Amino acid sequence: MQIEIENAVQALNQGKIILYPTDTVWGLGCDATDEEAVEKIFTIKKRSATKSLIVMVSNFLMLRQYVREVPFKAVELMEEATGPLTVIYPESKNLAHNLLAEDGSVGIRIPNDEFCKGLISAFGKPIVSTSANISGEKPTSVFRELSTEIVNNVDYVVSYRQEDETICAPSHIVKVDNSGNVITIR
Repeated sequence: MQIEIENAVQALNQGKIILYPTDTVWGLGCDATDEEAVEKIFTIKKRSATKSLIVMVSNFLMLRQYVREVPFKAVELMEEATGPLTVIYPESKNLAHNLLAEDGSVGIRIPNDEFCKGLISAFGKPIVSTSANISGEKPTSVFRELSTEIVNNVDYVVSYRQEDETICAPSHIVKVDNSGNVITIR
């Protein structure tokens, strides 16, 4: 696992796109602060640039570096979550502008997964975590089910967990405003 983390970090540091196992489904990742790398993700996914992308950070301290305010309700939801939870925060900072929603909000998840946490910690910056599929197609947590078009268009494919057949669903997504109002998205 450590060698795969080192290889993926090297690719991320060069502005490249990685294909990697997340705490949910296989994901496309890049440096979430690099607008050119983010643009490559949109191209690979054939996704409209008007749609936002999810970002992963390693812990709460890193989260605070990339959102203007962490509403108390968001902290409560993260503590109570029984599975992967992406929280959409109203205002971001220090992230590539082209990965944000039109209103400036950003969806961020703190994974509870050894590989993802190790990867993000070693990289030292947030990583884009969007499902590894062509826009509109079904995401998958099983490597062999990935589209060859996706696999062939990334710069680095992580070999860790390629044989894992565990079926996982995408994260639960909620939007929390600074007043603590919560809207369930997925």
